Amino acid sequence: MRLVVTVLSEISQKAGVNPFYWQSVLKAVGIAYIAEFGSQLCRDAGEGAIASKLETAGKVLILVLAIPLIVAVLETIIKLLP
Repeated sequence: MRLVVTVLSEISQKAGVNPFYWQSVLKAVGIAYIAEFGSQLCRDAGEGAIASKLETAGKVLILVLAIPLIVAVLETIIKLLP
């Protein structure tokens, strides 16, 4: 996994992508994996309601993490418009 992160980080540096965006994407992927793992553990234990709430919490966390990315995309679009 470390090799994949290193290669993708090098590619993003060569492309001139801000490291903040790259780190945010990695954090979102990490949150998604952890939330999915936790929800599957809850389902295996017979706690489907808790599993659903855990999935929802993961989605909310990813949405909060994505707010700066969404703002950056919107600002870029606004700059392109006449």
